[in-house]
Amino acid sequence: MEQHRTRPAQYGPRRDRASLPPQGRGPAGGGRRPVAARPVPARAAAERPTPRPVPLVARVVRALRGMPNPRLTGLGSGLFCAAVMLVLGFLDQALFGASLTVYGVLFSPVCLVTALWVRKGDLLTAPVVVPIAFAVGLVTVAESGKGVGGRLMGLVTALATEAGWLYGGTLVAGSTVLVRQVRMLRRRRAAAAVAARDRTPV
Repeated sequence: MEQHRTRPAQYGPRRDRASLPPQGRGPAGGGRRPVAARPVPARAAAERPTPRPVPLVARVVRALRGMPNPRLTGLGSGLFCAAVMLVLGFLDQALFGASLTVYGVLFSPVCLVTALWVRKGDLLTAPVVVPIAFAVGLVTVAESGKGVGGRLMGLVTALATEAGWLYGGTLVAGSTVLVRQVRMLRRRRAAAAVAARDRTPV
């Protein structure tokens, strides 16, 4: 007689999904279970660096970078500074009654802009032209007597009493020129180092 061979079962009995424990059940859609975000420890959150406020100097530099950036020659920077100080002197006389303090306060930003706008080849002219521009604009706000001698005496007196603003503005221009000079030298050295590295055979 011919006996039928019984094929052994390769798989065990299938278990129903509902009979599985909750750990063995997958999500209803068959995908991966979403991973919950781990809470950040309070100590780690406290150790995170807090953003520092932007200093006033950086804000001023950013504002000046957004302004037009012409390149003035030495003569052009002197004419620009003198013309601006004359205009500011007339405005000071009309609005503030020729206040020497207001004139001195306005002199510092003019020195800064002049030193920023002068071209690289004429950097050293900025600290020279700003005192001359200060004296030119001071004629509009200085007390003047009768005749040429009285006007000259009033100008000398105003220069003597406002020497602090004159030195301060000149120092601002000189410091700005020095910073620009250092940055220019660093860029030249970096460019020379890159060129030397490119010429070096591998």
